[in-house]
Amino acid sequence: MSRADRAPGAPETRPPSIDRMAGWPQLAPLIEQAGRPLVVEALRAWAEAKRGASEVADAAACARWCADRLAGLAHPSQRRVFNLTGTVLHTNLGRAVMAEKAIAAAVEAMRWPTTLEYDLGGGARGERDQHVAPWLCRLTGAEAAAAVNNNAAAVLLALGALAAGREVVVSRGELIEIGGAFRIPDIMAQAGCRLVEVGTTNRTHLKDYAAAIGPDTAAIMKVHPSNYAIQGFTKSVTAAELVPLAREKGLPLIEDLGSGTLADLEAWGLPHEPTAREAIAAGVDLVTFSGDKLLGGPQAGLLVGRRALIERVARHPLKRALRLDKVRLAALEATLRLYADPARLIEQLPTLRALARPEAEIRAQAERLLPAFAAALDGWQTSIEPVRGQIGSGALPVDLLPSFALAVRGKGLDRIADAFRRLPIPVIGRIADGTLFFDLRTLTDEQVFAALLDKIDGLAG
Repeated sequence: MSRADRAPGAPETRPPSIDRMAGWPQLAPLIEQAGRPLVVEALRAWAEAKRGASEVADAAACARWCADRLAGLAHPSQRRVFNLTGTVLHTNLGRAVMAEKAIAAAVEAMRWPTTLEYDLGGGARGERDQHVAPWLCRLTGAEAAAAVNNNAAAVLLALGALAAGREVVVSRGELIEIGGAFRIPDIMAQAGCRLVEVGTTNRTHLKDYAAAIGPDTAAIMKVHPSNYAIQGFTKSVTAAELVPLAREKGLPLIEDLGSGTLADLEAWGLPHEPTAREAIAAGVDLVTFSGDKLLGGPQAGLLVGRRALIERVARHPLKRALRLDKVRLAALEATLRLYADPARLIEQLPTLRALARPEAEIRAQAERLLPAFAAALDGWQTSIEPVRGQIGSGALPVDLLPSFALAVRGKGLDRIADAFRRLPIPVIGRIADGTLFFDLRTLTDEQVFAALLDKIDGLAG
């Protein structure tokens, strides 16, 4: 039926043209906010969804519908959350929270052109690793250093540069798998190496390594089992014990520290984790470790060791494919600089501050928050509970962190957990033993969290 045939006063049921609808004054604010292409896309969907309905020509209804449709696109998919899981370095939640100085350095690098690969002194091309290599050498005692995009890449690059087409000797008890199905045997295969396993799952001796070395051996590798522990009747060979054998055979000794750290965590009452400096001092030729875990910086894989080996790594074709961009290099350099002042490190590095946070401080925070928490969850049993959290990201897996949590018990815990995840700033806890726990070790923004509790709706027990 044409418009001329429609009875006087009958509602319009044929969609106006897209151009006409886009010109409605009610759509102007949405076009200003989201841009014309996305609004036109929404208008086409509106016209299709409302075809034959009287409201198809209702400009106000159309504007509301399009605004709802585009609401999800207006917000970034990667959102801030409160990590109250009890795992400080939670891989799924982004691992380390960076220091303010690292954030400022990253923002500055994003905002302006930088000397990423430019030598101001000579006016010629420079090398991007030189922004972090001097700091890595200073902090570890190594002759040279390089950086790539994560520690898996560092291991892949080291093996590819030093042992492609040849054999690498590794203890069977160190053939680790970490999150995302990263497996040492698979990495070796991708690097073009042939794995030679020695010893057994629980016991490996120095003589096992010696017996496995042959004319086609390119390197000995030591892997720190950072995400598990074998206990009981066990024996392993330390890197320091392997150094003389590697020297005698003329082979490089590679050690993957996994999470890695540049500080002695025992200084803050935490369990000891092997440091890159200890490995270099013991005589290890090449050490790899992460930048975004215990080190507390951006995602990066760091390689430190003998100059000749680092130069081979730097010349490998994969190095360019795995290199860091200017933003992460800026954040990493700023993070490394913090380690030059160990006395202030815990004040400036959020990861270390969270790990070393006193139990009494966490308990006091829980007591301040409990009344508002209980009021928001009226009808459920709420309490403060002692809990034991984890460092996370494969670091010190059997060493747990004493803490305190706001706890909820009762039916419908999944529904409560979902409600907390739907808050304007999602709150992520964990359910265990019939209880929903919100571990407060990492809660630094207490006022914002308390304000969010007022937004928990429709949860009467």
